Amino acid sequence: MIKGIYTAASGMLAESIRTDATANNLANVNTAGFKKDAAVNKSFADMLISRINDGPVQPVGSVGTGAEVDEIVAIHTQGMMRHTGNPLDLAIEGQSYFAVETPAGVRYTRNGAFSRNSLGELTTADGHAVLAENGRLVVNGSSVTVSEEGIVSVDGIEAGRLRLAEFNDEKRLIKEGSSLFQDTGAGQKQATGLVRQGTLEMSNVNAVSEMVNLINGYRAYEVNAKAVQAHDQLLDKAVNEVGKI
Repeated sequence: MIKGIYTAASGMLAESIRTDATANNLANVNTAGFKKDAAVNKSFADMLISRINDGPVQPVGSVGTGAEVDEIVAIHTQGMMRHTGNPLDLAIEGQSYFAVETPAGVRYTRNGAFSRNSLGELTTADGHAVLAENGRLVVNGSSVTVSEEGIVSVDGIEAGRLRLAEFNDEKRLIKEGSSLFQDTGAGQKQATGLVRQGTLEMSNVNAVSEMVNLINGYRAYEVNAKAVQAHDQLLDKAVNEVGKI
């Protein structure tokens, strides 16, 4: 019975983590460039059950011993494109990423809601410099145009080419918050994405689907909680009633 309590409790913990991931997805449903997370569960090793004290030991089957969240992975499918008309809003059609400079090093993002700082440099909403192939990108002018290939022109003069990155294994991109990803060995390759000016890529979160996941997670948590309660009641009877006999 105690083993059953631990098994059900592990399911409660796993569903709690899954629910946290789903809630974070819903909180970022309107965040440009956000990539939703998915919690992947795995079960503990099954335990063999055998008959004892009744002649020769005979296997009668196996029983699960619990579950846990194996990993939380980001889903890198493309979100819906929304036209804004702002010349500093950029989106990528394809699997490429913008490279930005942060205090911790170069990071990558799909959030193209850029602005211009006091030095005329193109930056993210958090003030990180957007990188060109030859360094930071200065867009201090009255007219900024960006081609599909990422070539940035200011007042008709080419200012640089956006540094775009594409990866062989997107699972090796680790989220750091603020729609930033760190490359932990994803392996870069030739970028093939097309830049769309005056457009933002929205989150790839489907609010309705995530609400269904939230309800399913709650129900699974509730089932495990009732299992813990049932085992606790059986344990109470075993100690306080059967023990008297």
